[in-house]
Amino acid sequence: MEAHTFFLYLLIILLTARIFAELAVRLQAPSVIGELLAGVVLGPSLLGWLSPLEAIKLMAEIGIILLLFEVGLDTDIRRLVRTGGKSVVVAIVGFVLPMVLGFALGYWVFEQSLLVALFIGGTLTATSIGITVRVLTDLKRQHSLEGQVVLGAAVLDDVLGVIVLALLYEFSVGGGISLVNTGKVLVFVAAFFVLAPIAAQIISLIIKRFDAVSEIPGLLPTTIVSLVLFFAWLADAVGAPELLGGFAAGLALSRRFFLPFGIALRTDPDFADRIEGQMKPIIHLFTPIFFVYVGLSLNLREIDWGSGFIWIFSSSLFVAAVAGKLIGAFLIREPWSLRWVIGIAMIPRGEVGLIFVELGRVSGIFNNEIYAGLVIVIALTTLLSPLMMKWFYGRFGSRLPATSV
Repeated sequence: MEAHTFFLYLLIILLTARIFAELAVRLQAPSVIGELLAGVVLGPSLLGWLSPLEAIKLMAEIGIILLLFEVGLDTDIRRLVRTGGKSVVVAIVGFVLPMVLGFALGYWVFEQSLLVALFIGGTLTATSIGITVRVLTDLKRQHSLEGQVVLGAAVLDDVLGVIVLALLYEFSVGGGISLVNTGKVLVFVAAFFVLAPIAAQIISLIIKRFDAVSEIPGLLPTTIVSLVLFFAWLADAVGAPELLGGFAAGLALSRRFFLPFGIALRTDPDFADRIEGQMKPIIHLFTPIFFVYVGLSLNLREIDWGSGFIWIFSSSLFVAAVAGKLIGAFLIREPWSLRWVIGIAMIPRGEVGLIFVELGRVSGIFNNEIYAGLVIVIALTTLLSPLMMKWFYGRFGSRLPATSV
């Protein structure tokens, strides 16, 4: 591609993503829905102006890694401690049940291969902590009992989801399911999460020292992005997806992490805030490219909408996705109003679900119909949860306890 053509493509992607995201937020929908819709409109599904070119794909992959970095950066392990076993129950059941239901539907009902069924189940496990946090913050309930249970459960969901993502990645590149490869990935993931914070602590001390004496602006974002990319390369080198490197880097840099680097950052909150503040613009520049790329990769014209498969497939998975999260919340000992709002808050799959489904597509695991059906499910759950939460709080908010943890 000519350079000027690529510049024009990138300009269209960034501006269209922003416009559609703004419209989505004004319509009380998550911004990720607008960015996904921007890709659908620009791509072969509607206008056909853009296609998922290799250069855009590479920028989208950087966006995925930075997105997982942000998820790790916002992870607060202490939330699990504060909410006790409630978050663990909500997270484990809400993780395992959608995985089992999705796998069962894919393997036995829709007669997909074992690997495809595993990817379908894995896609349904995700919970978008970003969307949940945004809605709870808008409603000023992020510090309430249900808010802390939800956030704690979403943290554990993120960690479990990344591990499953690493396993599915290994299965996709290895050509099948192997117990040996599964054990290898789990060992590598465990070692990675133990060693990454230690490495980040050492590197951060060097970054902080140079930042104090540097006379050139931009040292922090340059070095932190370099650290994230190094972790992504290292993750791939040990047989895990690059995404794991981004998540581990964010987790290690989180000032709320319980390993040594987190402790170091808590003693210097200004430095931690500067890292987060200077990285946010870069993250928000690249991540919309990923969501637009997902929309560009989706060709709705190739789907036989009259066959009935896409409707039955997406609707049954949608029911499994919603029921799996609600049942996890119903099992804790709290008033029913509290259980309902916790379950509803765990429903959105958002950007995390799209990462799963995009890995399945680029690995050649999903055909276009399976891919489209899962994107539909992710979009519906992402739209449903914020709308239901706002309605629920407006109708039953007075019945919820005002205490916080």
